[in-house]
Amino acid sequence: MSALTGKQIDLVCNNCAYNLGGGLDYAACPRCGENILEARYDLAALRQAQWTTLLEKRRKGGMWRYHELLPIYDSSHIVTLGEGSTPLIKVSNLGAMLGLKNLYIKDERQGPTASFKDRQASVAISVMHEMGINEAVVASTGNVALAYAAYAARAGIKMWTFLTSQVPGDKMREVALYGAEVIKVTGTYDATKEVATQFAQSRNLFLDRGIKSIAAVESMKTMAFEIAEDLDWRAPDWFIQAVSGGMGPIGVAKGFQELMEMGVVSKVPALGFVQSEGCAPMVNAFKAGQRIATPVENPQTVIATLSTGRPGRAYEMLWSLSQQWGGAAESASDEEAFEAMRLLARVEGLSVEPAAAVAFAGLFKMARSGVLKTDDMIVINCSGHTFPVEKHILGDQWSRQVDVSKAGRAVSLPEEGLLSALEQLGEQISRVVVIEDNLAAARLISRILQSRGQHQVEIATDGASGIELVRRFKPDLVITDLMMPGTDGFQVIDTLKADPDFCDIPVIVLTAKELTPRERERLDGQIDALLPKGGFLDEELLQSIIKTLP
Repeated sequence: MSALTGKQIDLVCNNCAYNLGGGLDYAACPRCGENILEARYDLAALRQAQWTTLLEKRRKGGMWRYHELLPIYDSSHIVTLGEGSTPLIKVSNLGAMLGLKNLYIKDERQGPTASFKDRQASVAISVMHEMGINEAVVASTGNVALAYAAYAARAGIKMWTFLTSQVPGDKMREVALYGAEVIKVTGTYDATKEVATQFAQSRNLFLDRGIKSIAAVESMKTMAFEIAEDLDWRAPDWFIQAVSGGMGPIGVAKGFQELMEMGVVSKVPALGFVQSEGCAPMVNAFKAGQRIATPVENPQTVIATLSTGRPGRAYEMLWSLSQQWGGAAESASDEEAFEAMRLLARVEGLSVEPAAAVAFAGLFKMARSGVLKTDDMIVINCSGHTFPVEKHILGDQWSRQVDVSKAGRAVSLPEEGLLSALEQLGEQISRVVVIEDNLAAARLISRILQSRGQHQVEIATDGASGIELVRRFKPDLVITDLMMPGTDGFQVIDTLKADPDFCDIPVIVLTAKELTPRERERLDGQIDALLPKGGFLDEELLQSIIKTLP
């Protein structure tokens, strides 16, 4: 990669649009005092030079293949560990459960330190390197400190990391392993940022300003470039992410705006942002139709990564972007996030961090409420990997021990818990009819059942053939969707319950739709269980089946 000779980067005030000119060392606008500045590039020249063709023909993978649109003047100052070019994966099983045909994850777990903050660290540390900074301070809830420590070690920059006491010890020790100084602050993340600021000022050290820094937002837009490129230079309908400060979606939106200005894509995706229910100032404000968020002074969530109670100007930027391009906000409890973690691991083979699980829990709610449409193309940021942080999610009973060290002693397995439930299931049921017009979803349900015992599962992909299959197969249980063309699930249930030969067959309904009171009343007394798609785990489905049977 050669030096970027003649590269122009203008800084423009986010508030008054004053152009500060080149350079990256401004802390605020000299005209109005605004501390959020935006980098601008010569997009017209890149459009004329057919930038995307240059990428496809002459560039290797990695985030820095987009260096013309990143805030570094000389490529010799770039500090990289191979971040970027993470895969865009279609998640068919989860999509089938939610009734979403085009659901993708941007798998940021595959970065050098296993989170999307590697992008931010690479750009931020590269900027520090170019500015000649050799000692810096950063406040973090975990992932930023880890990424900055790794990249700072590579650049030879001493890093002081201030972390909340909620950050797991395993993650703190890894930060220290890279040679960074670790200061654990007992208090909220907002308090931690204040302590870090005071420390930096007292020692006259460079302070990373998070979303207020040029590097942070610019790094996040590289996800937009990669997503568009993987979709053959198209923009998805939605980009969804769990947010604390809001930098990810803001940067992604900026990336798509730049692509649109260069004539590469035709739109900017709507932004879906999700917060932890115990610390959701942005979501609360968005749902109340407010441009300014009221701070949450005492976050009530164990997911430290999302415990920013004072979103400040970042929320105003998200609000404006959502008004311009569309958007939605949702919150999820810690329990819903942990359920989503287990579901993603068991249905898609994805082990995600709690913050990413919050995003998926919000996705489930958006799908059920109808915010997301069946044919929408949706990309969700799988922001980081679970381990080693969340080892407690499975609890203590995640394995069973069999001791065969003493010869001649009989070996037995414990009888409690899921094993016992599966044995009950094996004794009580063997024939199941699944009625689901989405064949992938039907096969997923069949797979769940057949992986747990010797069960004969028959599938019908529409209501009419489902009724005939029940009459012919005479199952012990019917599992049906409600929303199907032609004969829908309601008609299936009405028909079976009106027939004396089949009225006693238990029925479990799975639906991705939020039912109206009238629809719930229609089902009352007719079915044995109602489970929302995307909201049930394998065990919950099994337990519902067990409870349904006599």
